[in-house]
Amino acid sequence: MEEELKCPVCGSLFREPIILPCSHNVCLPCARTIAVQTPESEQHLPPLLHPRGPAPPAAAAPGPGAAAGPAACPDSECAAGGGDHADKLSLHSETDSGYGSYTPSLKSPNGVRVLPLVPAPPGAAAAPRGAGPASSSLTCPQCHRSASLDQRGLRGFQRNRLLEAIVQRYQQGRAAAAAAAKCQLCDRSPPEPAAVLCEQCEVLYCSACQLRCHPARGPFAKHRLTPPPGQPGAPGGDGSGGGKGAGGGRKVPTCAEHDLENYSMYCVSCRSPVCYQCLEEGKHSKHDVKALGAMWKQHKAQLSQALNGVSDKAKEAKEFLVQLKNLLQQIQENGLDYEACLVAQCDALVDALTRQKAKLLTKVTKEREHKLKVVWDQINHCTLKLRQSTGLMEYCLEVIKENDPSGFLQEVYVGKETLCTIDGLHFNSTYNARVKAFNSSGVGPYSKTVILQTSDVAWFTFDPSSAHRDIVLSNDNQTATCNSYDDRVVLGTAAFSKGVHYWELHVDRYDNHPVAFGIARINVVKDMMLGKDDKAWAMYVDNNRSWFMHCNSHTNRTEGGVSKGATVGVLLDLNKHNLTFYINGQQQGPPAFENIEGVFMPALSLNRNVQVTLHTGLEVPQCVKQPKLPNN
Repeated sequence: MEEELKCPVCGSLFREPIILPCSHNVCLPCARTIAVQTPESEQHLPPLLHPRGPAPPAAAAPGPGAAAGPAACPDSECAAGGGDHADKLSLHSETDSGYGSYTPSLKSPNGVRVLPLVPAPPGAAAAPRGAGPASSSLTCPQCHRSASLDQRGLRGFQRNRLLEAIVQRYQQGRAAAAAAAKCQLCDRSPPEPAAVLCEQCEVLYCSACQLRCHPARGPFAKHRLTPPPGQPGAPGGDGSGGGKGAGGGRKVPTCAEHDLENYSMYCVSCRSPVCYQCLEEGKHSKHDVKALGAMWKQHKAQLSQALNGVSDKAKEAKEFLVQLKNLLQQIQENGLDYEACLVAQCDALVDALTRQKAKLLTKVTKEREHKLKVVWDQINHCTLKLRQSTGLMEYCLEVIKENDPSGFLQEVYVGKETLCTIDGLHFNSTYNARVKAFNSSGVGPYSKTVILQTSDVAWFTFDPSSAHRDIVLSNDNQTATCNSYDDRVVLGTAAFSKGVHYWELHVDRYDNHPVAFGIARINVVKDMMLGKDDKAWAMYVDNNRSWFMHCNSHTNRTEGGVSKGATVGVLLDLNKHNLTFYINGQQQGPPAFENIEGVFMPALSLNRNVQVTLHTGLEVPQCVKQPKLPNN
C-alpha cells in the first residue's frame, strides 16, 4: 500500500497532494519543481494550450492566425458564463482542458518532460527582450501529459483531501509500529531493536546484523539505509520525506537509446529494461517481454532468498569459527596437561615403567584375543566354503561316471546351473543324500551316499529383499541403519525351527532413541516397532532401561539400557522353547519368552538415529552374569 501513497516525483509519501487534469496526483511542492515557465520570446504554445482567463495586455490584440479566446467557445453556456466559468469548464473539457496526449517532448531541468517548442504563428510580433513569462505548463510525471496553468497557478488544481487523510493515518500507524520495530534477521531472543531500514531490500536490521549481513560494500554499496519507519530521519516519519522530498527530486532513469522515454517493460531474453518506443520499433517483437514492476519484485525476491542463504552460511561459519577457537583452547590445555604428566612420569620413572608394562601386557592380551577371534571366524567361513566345494566335487565325480550323453545332460535338472540347493536344513546337523539320473530311456541307479554336514553355528546377514524400503544395508548386509524417524523392521536371512542359536548386534551409533531386538515370523509388520504385533518377540530398550514386548504388551522392566558401543546378545533356545537377551554380556532378567514354537528369523527394528552391526557364527555363551531383578 505504501507505494500507492508515494509521490511519483519525490518518491516520498504525498504532502499536500493535488489532482492533475489527467486524474493523477502529485505533491504541491513537487509540482512547483516540475512547472515550467515559458517566455513568449522562446516558446509559443499551441492554440489549445493558451493560458485560461483574461489575456495579458501584450496579447490583447491577437495577430493573424492567433487562437480565439474564451469568447470563441462554440458552447453558448460557456460564452455566457464569462472567462471564470469557461476556465472551470476548460479543466474538464477534452477540447480545451489544457493538456493532451503525449508527444515527443523536451526535458525540464528535473527530468520531467514538457511540450516541445512550436514555431510562432505567422505574423506574430516578437516579444521584447526580457519580457516576462507568458504562460506556464506542468507535465504529469506518470502519463506525460502537459497541463497549462492559469493566473492562479498551482492553486488552481484541487487538493486531494481524501488522499491526504489516508497518508496521515498511514503515517500515524507506521509511527506506532516503529516503536516495536525489531530486527528481522536477529538470532537473539527477543530480537534487537531495528536500527536501519534498507529501502531496496525492505528489511529491518539491528546494528550487528547490518554489519554482518548488509555491509556497505560490493552490491550493497548503492543501497539506501534509512532509520526505521516512524523514527526521526525515516522516510515519511517526520513529514520531511527523509531526504528524498521535493528538493531532492529523484531522477527517473531513461532509455539508453531513447533519451525521452522512461523504462516501462523488461525484456527477459535480453535481460534489460526497455521503453515503449523500443517495443514500437520491433527490436524485441519476438522476445519475452514482461512488466518492469513484476520483474523488479521477482528479482528482489530472488536476491532476498540469496541473501538469506548467505546469512545462513555466515552464521554457520561463525559457529564453526567458535568451535575452532574452542578446539585451540582445548589443545593448549591438553598440551599443558601432557607436559605436567611427562614431568610427573620422569620424577617416578620406575613406577611409570611398571604401570606401562602392565598396560602393554593387557593391550597385547586383548589384541591377541581379537586376532584369534578374527582368525577363527575366517577358519569357520573357509571350512564352510570347503565343505560346499567338497560336496560340489563329489557331485561332479558322480556326474562324470554317467556314460549316457542324454543322462549326463539331465542328471538332476535341465538348466545352466551345476549346483542343487536344499532349503530347510538345520545348523549343526548331518544329512545323507543320494542322487540318480533319469532320461527318456529310464531311471539310472542311485549314486553312493553323500554325507552332508551343516555349519556348527548359524551364519547369516540382514535380508535386503524382505527389509522395509527405508532400511539401508551396508558392509555386505551386516550393518543396518534407517532413513526414517519412524521404526522400521529388517529380518535375517536364516530361519530357525530347532536347536540353540546365538548372535550379537553392536550399536555403532545411538542418539537416545528406542530400538528393539528379537525374533519374528516371515510375515511380521515392517512399518512399526518390533513386538507391537503378534508375529514378533522383542526386547524394547532405550538408554536407561528395557522391556520385553509382544502383541504391544510390555513386561519385565529392567534397569540398564544401551549406548554407543554397547553389544546386545540374543539367545534363541528352541530345545527349551525360550528367548533370552544380554546387554554387554549381562543377562536382562529371566528368559524373556517361553513356550515359543515354530519357525523364527532374527529381527531388528530401528530408526535413523541408530546404526547396528550384526555378528553371527558365534558359539553359545557358556558363562553369563547373574541377571538383574526386574523393577516390575
